[in-house]
Amino acid sequence: MAKVYQASEIKNIAFMGGSGSGKTTLIESMLYECGVIKRRGSIETKSTVCDYFPVEKEYGYSVFSTVCNIEFAGKKLNIIDCAGSDDFVGGTITALSVCDASAILLSANNGVEVGTRNQFRYAEERKQPVAFVINKLDHENANFEQAYEQLREFFGNKVTLLQYPLNQGTGFNSIIDVLKNKMLVWKPEGGAPEYKDVPESEKARVEELRAALCEMAAEANEDLMDKFFTEGTLSEDETLHGLQAVFSSCDFYPVVCTCGLRDMGARRLMEFLGEMTPSVADAPQPKTQAGTTVAPDENGPASLFIFKTSVEPHIGEVNYFKVMSGVIRPGDDLVNMDRGTKERISQLYSVAGSIRVPVDEVKAGDIAATVKLKDSRTGNTLNNKDCDFLYEKIQYPAPKYRRAIRPVTEADSEKLSALLTRMHEEDPTWLIEQSKELKQTIVSGQGEFHLRTLKWRLENNDKMMVVFEEPKIPYRETITKAARADYRHKKQSGGAGQFGEVHLIVEPYVEGEPVKETYKFGNQEYKISVKDTQEINLEWGGKLVLINSIVGGAIDARFIPAILKGLMDRIEQGPLTGSYARDVRVIIYDGKMHPVDSNEISFRLAGRNAFAEAFRNANPKVLEPIYDVEVLVPTELMGDVMSDINNRRGMVLGMTTEKRFTKLQAQVPLKELSSYSTTLSSLTAGQATFTMQFHSYELVPADVQEKLLKEYAESQAEEE
Repeated sequence: MAKVYQASEIKNIAFMGGSGSGKTTLIESMLYECGVIKRRGSIETKSTVCDYFPVEKEYGYSVFSTVCNIEFAGKKLNIIDCAGSDDFVGGTITALSVCDASAILLSANNGVEVGTRNQFRYAEERKQPVAFVINKLDHENANFEQAYEQLREFFGNKVTLLQYPLNQGTGFNSIIDVLKNKMLVWKPEGGAPEYKDVPESEKARVEELRAALCEMAAEANEDLMDKFFTEGTLSEDETLHGLQAVFSSCDFYPVVCTCGLRDMGARRLMEFLGEMTPSVADAPQPKTQAGTTVAPDENGPASLFIFKTSVEPHIGEVNYFKVMSGVIRPGDDLVNMDRGTKERISQLYSVAGSIRVPVDEVKAGDIAATVKLKDSRTGNTLNNKDCDFLYEKIQYPAPKYRRAIRPVTEADSEKLSALLTRMHEEDPTWLIEQSKELKQTIVSGQGEFHLRTLKWRLENNDKMMVVFEEPKIPYRETITKAARADYRHKKQSGGAGQFGEVHLIVEPYVEGEPVKETYKFGNQEYKISVKDTQEINLEWGGKLVLINSIVGGAIDARFIPAILKGLMDRIEQGPLTGSYARDVRVIIYDGKMHPVDSNEISFRLAGRNAFAEAFRNANPKVLEPIYDVEVLVPTELMGDVMSDINNRRGMVLGMTTEKRFTKLQAQVPLKELSSYSTTLSSLTAGQATFTMQFHSYELVPADVQEKLLKEYAESQAEEE
């Protein structure tokens, strides 16, 4: 049975880094050094405890964030190993939401990459302290000094050396530890280092670096400052104490060294994380949606937040949670505050990747897992019955890549829908939309690889064969001038007949623009007297404004709602492409009714047909969705990216330079962004990243509209 830890002993740390930076391999060495595993696995043999999902073994790198509980030197390090690819940013954002510090790995041969910058930005936005770990110092092209200079160039002078290698490259086996003022030397098999005195050749550099650390630590409080000015130096413990404070306040980004593959530096890294990162007791306290601060008090009300749900091999659904307050024990009955349902905690586990150890209780601040919850998912808050805490939902980036999905076998549609819902619960950045408008199921994600992973899991884990297709574009239709039409619906078939006649005017609706007093069509003028106005906010955007200008009781007021239904029938299927229409003002100014034969259906049909004719005569146009696109690209590749945006009918609005990167702002039609993430990656060898957000609907160019109209006409002919 695993040990139970107090909030002051628990450190929650997100491990980030680009693909290939070696996070999973380094964590494998850390778990081995702590005795959690008896032998170190490897990516090549598909035997690591972090990458244990079938899709991760297939791809050879992390897809999901993985929780690893590591016990070292009396501290519990809850490390969350985040996937390196930005396609799986959801796991990174989730990890940061429950952690209090971050370690960002970069490989000594690649230095600072776009992913490094993105991950630092995610941590910086949350005001979380960051430590940099330069890994893979045994790589033949390792260049520690260059990687360090890049860190300072991008992230400023707060980046400070705590360690540096003596002999990087294939013969790597030693580092200088500035804080300890020692040289650490490893045997070929790695593990525990031998501590030696700093070589004479390095003493001057170490003294200079150590003096800078002492000065930085002294700034943390007056007592340390007084001693530093008096004696000119601080002890290791005093320096460490001061650095803890400046680290927690994000005024110090330490740099340490490791070689995860050879198990060199793993022990010292764990010691450093246990000493430097803030404990749950010392970290900023979370707040509820109501603004209540929740202290990690084991004597407080029992409350937990589920940050991850996954369906795992041989187990089924597993819920990972952080205890925000109180103590959670097996058998506890809790209330799901999001759903209003009751849940019983059946079992509790301390987790290290695929390894789960039962625990008797989990105290405030700690991270653990449970199984067999009935109705609780990612983002849910569970409390005891006397507690009303409800925590903020995790906010994820907008999707960048979308595809329509359908089962190969049509009869599997319902099953596919259920599987996609489950997939979204596992990774909230997989967005699922059953589009009534497009008559497609749309899945959206962070990139092509992200959606390819979803498809792989459906086909290999769930045996559900699916097809990805180009998603249809949610075009809109509107009118550009005023037009008039009338329509008489008359039907007689024995007994009571049907009769309704509607005369109306349509014109483009512009916010704040008043209705005219007269309209002229041909040689005839129509005077308008507004009796009543209805503004309908359309669920797909824009408005339909209905003006009742009937005089003399030509149409009874009780038939106006029926006419409105007829208008909505046609506005949901525009005449040009069958898309939703928007931003139309309709003025009903005349009509006729019959004392016996007039009824609601008659006026609904009359209104629908009169509107359709007027809409066609009002110079209708197709609108397309335009997205704001922001691209972060190495400056030397900016020209290729700009050219590609122009080829996509995009408009570059501006650019700013950030160190060796350029940030481009552009507006691009959604139609042209279908495979943009793939193209951008290809153009820049994966060095660029982008975000996209809906901006507005704009008129499509004439040639594009002509093509759309032709395609719609052909599709209608095929259906007939």
